[in-house]
Amino acid sequence: MRFRKHGAGPPDGAAYAGLLALLGAFTPVVEAVPPDGALVDVRGALRYFGRDAAGLASLIRVRALALYGADCVIGAGPNPLLARMAAREAGPGTTLVVGGAAEFLAGRPVAALHGVGPATARALCGYGLDTVDRVAAAPLAVLQRILGARAGRDVYEKAHGIDRTQVVPNAAARSVGAERTFPRDELDPTRHRRALLSLGEELGARMRAEAQVCRTLTLTVRYADRTTTTKSRALPEPTAHSASLTATAYRLLDGLGLQRARVRALALRAEGLIPADHAAHQLTFDPADEKARRVEAVADLARARFGPRAVMPGSLAA
Repeated sequence: MRFRKHGAGPPDGAAYAGLLALLGAFTPVVEAVPPDGALVDVRGALRYFGRDAAGLASLIRVRALALYGADCVIGAGPNPLLARMAAREAGPGTTLVVGGAAEFLAGRPVAALHGVGPATARALCGYGLDTVDRVAAAPLAVLQRILGARAGRDVYEKAHGIDRTQVVPNAAARSVGAERTFPRDELDPTRHRRALLSLGEELGARMRAEAQVCRTLTLTVRYADRTTTTKSRALPEPTAHSASLTATAYRLLDGLGLQRARVRALALRAEGLIPADHAAHQLTFDPADEKARRVEAVADLARARFGPRAVMPGSLAA
């Protein structure tokens, strides 16, 4: 399930916490998926409230809209994989309930499977396995030969609608994201880059505050016609350094080759989070890099004491 402020972007931190508490009134098995999502196991709630999945979703939507002005996009399915995919495809303010996995997955591009990234999709498409049903029809040994033993089995099970993961309440976040919505459809590339600078600064500060670093950065561009483009890139090393995040975000945007695109919003997501003390940092002889990291640490202390706008890049202060 995903929450959106009515007619706008993701809810703020206080509203998001309230929405998670609202879900907790229905079931204790709620896993936060920041910045605007949640996974919920409602098997017990269905029996308790005497409703089916669609009926319970309607009740949640009414309460979320009345209490927080948040419009819910809800996907329901027999496991987290199918629920995530359903929520991705559901329209604003609607619920999509998946019945049979085979019928729902048939004919979909393999990249639509949650957790199948661009590199994996390209590898499969190179062998003609470009749809989920074709992947499902392929022998497990073939997929393992293409992708490796572990990844091959994972994709094989997902293509058959199998997901062995569980909804884990209060689980540590595996990703962190933020979004900037423009007041009007924005054509100016300078404003696009300024928004990415703001996003890189925010994500870096949030990860450093939690002593985390990320392995992958994902950029999502939402256009005026509500279509989106998503592009991911693995970082050279796990990091929470805002300058590195921003530079990667710029490269992702440049790689899309947008020309006079009417952009409604830009979202940046740091994925593959791990504790910072578990990551290695390649030492350099560049004094500018070391100076930038020291300045960043001091800026974090100032923001913690005086607020998030106490220290910021000059281009964002205007």
